[in-house]
Amino acid sequence: MDNLQTSAVSISKVRVTHNKTRYYILAMIFLVTALNYGDRATISMAATPMSQELGLTSVTMGYIFSAFGWAYVIGQVPGGWLLDKFGARKVYFWSILLWSIFTVLLGFVDIFGSIPLIIASLFILRFLVGLSESPAFPGNSQIVAAWFPTKERGTAAAIFNSAQYFATVIFAPFMGWLVTHIHWQSVFWIMGAIGIVIAFIWLKVIYSPEKHPRINKEELTYLQGNGAITSMGENKSKTLDQKNKMSWSNVKKLLSSRMLLGIFIAQYCITCLTYFFLTWFPVYLVKERHMTILQAGFAAVLPALCGFIGGILGGIISDRLIRMNKSLSFSRKFPIVLGMLLSTSIIVCNYVDSQTAIVFFMSLAFFGKGFGALGWAVMSDVAPKEMIGLSGGLFNTFGNTAGIIIPIAIGYIVASTGSFNGALVFVGIHAIIAILCYLFVVGKIERFELKKVI
Repeated sequence: MDNLQTSAVSISKVRVTHNKTRYYILAMIFLVTALNYGDRATISMAATPMSQELGLTSVTMGYIFSAFGWAYVIGQVPGGWLLDKFGARKVYFWSILLWSIFTVLLGFVDIFGSIPLIIASLFILRFLVGLSESPAFPGNSQIVAAWFPTKERGTAAAIFNSAQYFATVIFAPFMGWLVTHIHWQSVFWIMGAIGIVIAFIWLKVIYSPEKHPRINKEELTYLQGNGAITSMGENKSKTLDQKNKMSWSNVKKLLSSRMLLGIFIAQYCITCLTYFFLTWFPVYLVKERHMTILQAGFAAVLPALCGFIGGILGGIISDRLIRMNKSLSFSRKFPIVLGMLLSTSIIVCNYVDSQTAIVFFMSLAFFGKGFGALGWAVMSDVAPKEMIGLSGGLFNTFGNTAGIIIPIAIGYIVASTGSFNGALVFVGIHAIIAILCYLFVVGKIERFELKKVI
């Protein structure tokens, strides 16, 4: 009896001790992802006073907004390859450091004096911010695949993905205050400085499970026995490194999968909602709904908070369905389809007038978008083990093409119609397309095996 009690106590201790380190890792990538989205949103918060002071039109601002998206898309495949070659710890450090430096420099564009030079410098610096940020989400995917088993991966991915909404909760009022009480330039200086500090904290916190100084044997065994890929892009043999070298043939293999292609297209549609929120949403509140910049900063908090809550719930429910022995396909698709259906409520904003109703329906739309934003969990489930970084990069290439199309398209819609009504319909249609992709194109969700590709 004593032996049995001792064994029970030991098992209990293992259960307690094996589940700590990965949560510190998740907290760090959550923090960095929140900063990532905060820095993306700096220019949208500064857009109204900056465009007035510098004499920039809505079409010009649309192109400047899109500069991030062009670079972010271009950098995805090379960024994913770098992650597979050098590992997320090193590549991500340089990513954070560089995007923060370029963010700081955005606050100095007015020194050029002439409008053409200012526009060019804004575009180039936002382009460099996007290029520097391109390894971030594939890096998150690689870290989650390394640190979390399959049955926990949906929640982990949902948590880091929901940081995009939490970033608005934290930073939108803060940036609105900076713009109102100091100057639009201060947003870039302060946010960039925060990032430079966090880059060096990153090196002290992030390691692969196999190299982490604080992980214990029980946790490592638990991860290795439950589907985690614990190397995190490190400890590869020369043969494997040669096999996974940067090549378009590997990209072609990934695009040959109908499942992956459906996931990629759906991610583009889902990300359209994100880029509306990151670029034109504050402008919509100020110009279309006649809020002050400070009011817009606070009004953006509730939709962002709902997106954050939706994101966490979507991941929890997806993982709970897996624990209930539902198929992986059903467990991932159900929250995505339901969430995208809710996100179409953004169109209802065209038919209401009060600011309260606008905030309510935007909040419902972004709750749905968060609830259905399980793409990174899906990628951790389906990416071939040899190419997690490259697969994530390709996935994010499709997704962030929205960063090019949405800002420019909405800029032209607003310029030609004088209102945001068509823009909201344009965004809502993308949610419907995402639903169709997951229902009729993706099929069974499972790990893609390269060896099966002829």
